[in-house]
Amino acid sequence: MPLDLVARFAALVAPNDMLDAEDAAPHLVEPRGLYKGRAAIVIRPRSTEEVAAIVRLAHETGTPIVPQGGNTGLVGGQTPDQGGGAILLSTKRLDRIREVDADENLIVAEAGVTLAAIQDAAKAADRLFPLSLGSEGSCTVGGNIATNAGGVGVLAYGNTRDLVLGVEAVLPDGRIWNGLRRLRKDNTGYDLKHLFIGSEGTLGIVTAAVLKLFPAPREVATAFCGVPSPAAALALFRLLRAKAGSALTGCEILPRIGLDFTLRHMAATRDPLSEPHPWYVLVELSSPLSIGLAATLESALAEAFETGIVEDAAIAVSGEHAEAFWRIRQGMSEVQGKEGGSIKHDVSVPLGRVAAFIAEATSAVEAFEPGARVVAFGHLGDGNIHFNVSQPVGVDKATYLERWSAMNEVVHGIVEAYGGSIAAEHGVGRLKRGLLPTVKQSVELDMMRAVKSALDPNGLFNPGVLI
Repeated sequence: MPLDLVARFAALVAPNDMLDAEDAAPHLVEPRGLYKGRAAIVIRPRSTEEVAAIVRLAHETGTPIVPQGGNTGLVGGQTPDQGGGAILLSTKRLDRIREVDADENLIVAEAGVTLAAIQDAAKAADRLFPLSLGSEGSCTVGGNIATNAGGVGVLAYGNTRDLVLGVEAVLPDGRIWNGLRRLRKDNTGYDLKHLFIGSEGTLGIVTAAVLKLFPAPREVATAFCGVPSPAAALALFRLLRAKAGSALTGCEILPRIGLDFTLRHMAATRDPLSEPHPWYVLVELSSPLSIGLAATLESALAEAFETGIVEDAAIAVSGEHAEAFWRIRQGMSEVQGKEGGSIKHDVSVPLGRVAAFIAEATSAVEAFEPGARVVAFGHLGDGNIHFNVSQPVGVDKATYLERWSAMNEVVHGIVEAYGGSIAAEHGVGRLKRGLLPTVKQSVELDMMRAVKSALDPNGLFNPGVLI
């Protein structure tokens, strides 16, 4: 980028909001190190108006822009390519919570506010913001919206898409769309906010959002259950849903190997049960009312014991006890890196096919890569399984990871046969962009391209990502 153009961009923000090379470096690589890019400048605007000014200049000069939130994404959607000509625009300094309205059950927050800060602000108002991810201390609202983040609360509250009432966004020509509507019903044509939710920064930059809040739970009951198989885990889920209804707000499946990894590499964790079991289910019931959830959970588990669905269970006796259970689940992704290379698959299949998918995909992977260690875990209640495969013990990590694409073909082929999705909650980014033509109908791709062309005809927003 010519120095005079760099100076024009720099003039749009405060002096310390344009990063030097050393401070910019962490923004140019994604967490797993799969993608490392270059950027002409890394800039951190502090307001929607500054974002718009930067985008207008980029539009005028034909300069690509890569938006980035907390840089926690796992598919490279927030990382520039190696060309070096793009602006990386970080939204982390758009960090104001503009309003919390407990009466209307909503919060208005800028894109750079972390998910944990949103949760804390809701809690301070005696409310709940139910989106919950392992990276919630560093991921941002804008990134959550751009990727339609999921997490452990989808079973009861839905994805990010279900939690957004309105958005404010800067379009690729620099115009600001103020769509910060607070309405629960607005049937006046296209619901344009949905264009930006899950668009991965390819259609505009979300600068703020109106998010739904919910009454804070008054009662929570949590259990860590040992089960013999994924089929039994699914049977337990169905039993709990029948017994607890909408009070079933969390249901996660974990394999023994994942628990072993966590106990080995994560401090302050211990096995919740006295004996090992092949599989586990982490269950949470919660309600804003006091309705005897502990008794409901105990009754359901007693029935599960009688039918052989559950082999053992520990019910949390305090909030700290429940948090210890959840630490095991939230740490499961991170600890796999300490076991060497891990080839990850963020997939979903219809709920009733989860057990069959895990069995078939595990057999296929073990035949493809003898000694591979399958760590299949995740959101049982919504069919989203993180089907991760750790390298065989003693195998060279780099050599193993070279088989990433080939193993993807094995797993994704089974996902497709089960009517599932190869990108359940992490998005497409750079990692899976080339796979879209294999899983999308041509008419779907044409529709996506038409939307992209209408809003970003010059292709300047996040080039090389998604579409």
